[in-house]
Amino acid sequence: MGKSIPDAKAEFKRVYENIEVAAGMPMLQQGDKIIGTSFGIDGEVLRLPIGVFAMIAPFNFPAMVPFWFLPYALATGNTFVIKVSKQAPMTMQMITEYIDLVGFPPGVFNLVNGDKTVAEAFMDSPKVKGISIVGSTNTCKIIAKKCAETNKRFQAMGSAKNHLVVMPDAKLDQVIRNATTSCYGCAGQRCMASSVIIGVGDVYETLCARFIEDSKNIVVADPLDPKVEDQSLVMGPVISKKAKDFILSMIEEGIKEGANLALDGRDIKVPGCEDGYFIGPTVFTDVKPKMKIHDTEIFGPVVSIIKADTLDDAIKIINNHKYGNGASIYTQNGYYARKFKLEVEAGMIGVNIGIPAPVSYLPFGGMKESQYADIKAQGKAIVNFFTEDKIITERYFTEE
Repeated sequence: MGKSIPDAKAEFKRVYENIEVAAGMPMLQQGDKIIGTSFGIDGEVLRLPIGVFAMIAPFNFPAMVPFWFLPYALATGNTFVIKVSKQAPMTMQMITEYIDLVGFPPGVFNLVNGDKTVAEAFMDSPKVKGISIVGSTNTCKIIAKKCAETNKRFQAMGSAKNHLVVMPDAKLDQVIRNATTSCYGCAGQRCMASSVIIGVGDVYETLCARFIEDSKNIVVADPLDPKVEDQSLVMGPVISKKAKDFILSMIEEGIKEGANLALDGRDIKVPGCEDGYFIGPTVFTDVKPKMKIHDTEIFGPVVSIIKADTLDDAIKIINNHKYGNGASIYTQNGYYARKFKLEVEAGMIGVNIGIPAPVSYLPFGGMKESQYADIKAQGKAIVNFFTEDKIITERYFTEE
């Protein structure tokens, strides 16, 4: 899907990490037991497997995202079916060949290919007890509604518009390095990519100038070109012509709305890949909240920079947005950091971190329209999604 070699290697680190956490299931899945809840009566909670779980995978992390769910479903005693993205089907196909060598009984793990017809079959089947999906918010709403109607469990991780807030006391060298990686990694095609930068107070002008200048140095190339395989950040193509056309249409919307197109990546050419779906780093300044380029998940290398007078104003901009996946603040001030992490309405918060994606032991998921589920992905918390609590109250009498 156009990912650089370092990005692909980093993705697999998270695959292994989730397997390691799920391997601790004998401890993670332990029930709660109370001896002596009353005279001669004990109580306990047993967490039992439920049956068949299904997953609908996205294209952008074809290995990592399935492993937010797959190892936990199997380790808790369920069976699992995954429908891979038709845009990036081969990654899980290859992984499945390795899984097959493990020796699971037939039917414990299953992979299918197809379009929305397969997803609809998951929702219609009474055998499927729960569905996990990572996709657009519009798709998540459909999944959530249909699963609720058929009493299925669901985890639906949706769209995002992640904000970076830069305070006047921030270490700008670190900010720029983090921000370019966050905004342009995987050509902006990841749910944790930052696509909005808010400069607070006097830092705004300097921030704009430095970020734009650094954006000009981003390498845009075929990720499989040996000349760039050692580059820490290579921006490959976006996933399809449809995606490229949508991103270009959003750039046009930004111009029409009056934002300043400070860096235009529309006409970039990659030698040898003239027909590829490449878009270069694109930066809008003087963006106002609620412009379409601020309100919409573009899922490409398009960055909006907004000015806020105070931290309160920056928090208000984030909280007024319909999505709440991730947000980060850059500051050396503990008061600012504490206020930000307590008041911002986003599921994953970073402090001086460009991509606040948690390690596998901790849950992954957003808030507001970025998530339609009570239980987030990965980690210890997901045990509750893949198991049913059975509450036991028991008493035995002495034999006569």
